[in-house]
Parts: sequence; structure tokens; C-alpha cells
Amino acid sequence: MFVIGAVILRAILIGLSAALVYQYSWILFVFGAFLVFTGIRMFRHQSDEPHIEQNPLFHSLTKHFRITQNLRGHDFTARLPHPKTGKTILWLTPLAVALIMVEFVDLVFAADSVPAIFAVTQDTFIVYTSNIFAILELRALYFTLAAAMSRFRYLQVSLAVILVLVGIKIFLMPLGIKIDSLLSLLVTIGILGGGAAYSLYKTRNEPDLSAELLTDHGRPKS
Repeated sequence: MFVIGAVILRAILIGLSAALVYQYSWILFVFGAFLVFTGIRMFRHQSDEPHIEQNPLFHSLTKHFRITQNLRGHDFTARLPHPKTGKTILWLTPLAVALIMVEFVDLVFAADSVPAIFAVTQDTFIVYTSNIFAILELRALYFTLAAAMSRFRYLQVSLAVILVLVGIKIFLMPLGIKIDSLLSLLVTIGILGGGAAYSLYKTRNEPDLSAELLTDHGRPKS
């Protein structure tokens, strides 16, 4: 369900972005500035822990909908009596809340990735298919990536720097200044490689958490 929602929402977001770029070339200035802002913010808040109860979307869901305390199998909704009136009403299940939150987070990530890819190409088909392939591959590699992040804790700094550089590249495009794609690729690989190497060096004496993340109640996942 998440993948279907992500495919649809990415199509809408990419379509709107492509239309804006086609109609108003100055929108690239906005995309570039947004990426620079996001990169700086990511660098400054790299150690922040998320608190779901403080999320505005979660707060809105709990305010406007009644949510069951327990899961109802694979159902996203349930029709249950109102606690005061006894009238049967529609309730959301925790599974529905989780799906909505994940789709919202995917849109937040898309707000970074979609403008960034316009620095490489403005072909809508390539922009869309590359995003979909990324979604499918990252979903399959989730547990591997989650385990690896326990060692690559400084990789976020590298990503923040890359976002700033990509934002600058997009900002320069309407001015007629184009940076060679091969140079951009080499710089990106260098920054990511440097961040990964530094992370491995700094965490070399820390326990490996990958085995714990890849097991379920002490048993290896099949």
C-alpha cells in the first residue's frame, strides 16, 4: 500500500514541478534555495531525535479522528460505537495512522529529491522513473541500510554538504552557468566516500549493532 501511495504522490509532485519549471524557469532559483536551506538545516540538526507526538500531522489526526488502541488485523478503519453516544462511527486503526505518517514522510523526502534531480535532467520521464526505482530499491534494502547506519552516523553531514552543492548548481542553471555532470558525480562520490570512511574510523571501537537490527526477538530473520 505504501509503494502504491508513493508512486501516485511522486507522480503528482513531479508533474507539478515539471510544469512549473517549463512555465517559469525562475522556479529553479526557488528549488536551489530550498535545497541549500535544507542542507544547512540538516547539518545544524543532525543529532535531533524525532518525537512523533509533537508532529503536527499526528496531532491533527488524533484531534479530528478517533483511533483504536489496538490493530484490527490488516484493516485501516473500523466501525465501532461512540464512547459517549453509542452511535456507530468510523475509527482509524493504528495501521492507518502509520500509513498516513509514512506517506507524509515520503513527501518530505520527495521535497528534497525531486528538486535535486532537476539539477541533472529536466526530462520528466527520467525524473519519475528514477524516483520510482529508488523507492523500490530502498524498500528492499531497508534492513541493510538500517543496520549500516549504526556505523555510518556521520554520513548525514556528507548528505547535507551534497544538498547545499546541488542547490548551488540548480541556482546557477538559470544564469547560464552549467557544471559538468561528470565533475558533479566525482565530487558527490568523494564526499560520500569521505563521510563513510570517517564514520567507520570514528566508530571502529564501538559494538556492531547490525546483528541486533537484523534479528527478530533474538532469532535471525528468514
